Amino acid sequence: MIERRGKAAAVICTEQFASSARMTAQTFGMSSFPYAEILHPIGRVTDQELAERAAAALPQVVAILEGREY
Repeated sequence: MIERRGKAAAVICTEQFASSARMTAQTFGMSSFPYAEILHPIGRVTDQELAERAAAALPQVVAILEGREY
């Protein structure tokens, strides 16, 4: 994973895939790995709806990259 190489990264997933994100993190021995969670879906939404989801993810991503809770 990229963090193990010393690079900051943030995962963003929709709420429908949150359980998969948790299981993947556990599989790689990173059960407390933080991720940003947004509303599902992202594929069949308007540009405005996608922008709203991105705006919701932003504070979560910033917190993850700064290593703090959100």
